[in-house]
Amino acid sequence: MPHRQSLPARRGRTPSKPESGTTTSHVQSLTRGLTILERLSELEGGATLTDIAQRVGLAASTTHRLLNTLEKMGYVHQSGELGLWTIGITAFTVGSAFISNRDFAIQSHAYLRRLVEQSGETANLSILDGYDVVFIGQVQCREIMRMIVKLGSRHPIHASGSGKAILASLPDDTIQDLLAKHGLPRHTEHTIVTPDGLWNAIKLIRKHGYAYDDEEHALGLRCVAAAVYDEYAEPLGAISLAGPLSRLTDERIRALGPLVARTAAEITARMGGRWPHPY
Repeated sequence: MPHRQSLPARRGRTPSKPESGTTTSHVQSLTRGLTILERLSELEGGATLTDIAQRVGLAASTTHRLLNTLEKMGYVHQSGELGLWTIGITAFTVGSAFISNRDFAIQSHAYLRRLVEQSGETANLSILDGYDVVFIGQVQCREIMRMIVKLGSRHPIHASGSGKAILASLPDDTIQDLLAKHGLPRHTEHTIVTPDGLWNAIKLIRKHGYAYDDEEHALGLRCVAAAVYDEYAEPLGAISLAGPLSRLTDERIRALGPLVARTAAEITARMGGRWPHPY
């Protein structure tokens, strides 16, 4: 077989490095594209080009160009008579990788299912992100009236059972910094909006090992939650049971609280973590 000679190196000027303006433009386009994905993930049933452009603060022509690029890569999809844009399969695949790569989420699922069987209420798994808890797992109960939370949705840390469970597990100075930065905005008439009120709640959470949300984020909804910890006794996230006020009475909260706390302790042990509070 004849030997193929390698092509000689091409002579001429050395390729120049991208100009800083080009790099800045690419970064800006990436940021805008990711912002579009974030806004679309918050909308049920998709959105029109005009709606998306308004939500991200861009011209319709710019938004359309970015959407077309995202569609070619499978991150968004346009369908229907109205031409609504929705999240595509590639975005779902990338997002699902987060869950798949966290043993915490995978290992917790069986415990959530058992909690549903034991309580008859919907069980949730959440993690802390900034001043919010983000729901990353759920097993729904079979009741007609039940809590259904969209995975990826956020609840404020001070006005949710999961949030307060995680908050109580943080050092006091960290809690103080969070309060100073974000305050205690009201969501319902039952929201804790004073530092003294929140600190009193934190003391009880640390004493009993579980927290509860008494219509603090949404009227008619209650939940009871407990934190899950890593090997340093720092919070990985929280599990919770949620349902309507008519079923989650004070008596049931007192009964379900220890159950949720024990389950959180089991998950903690399964993850090689350390539970800092008695239960």
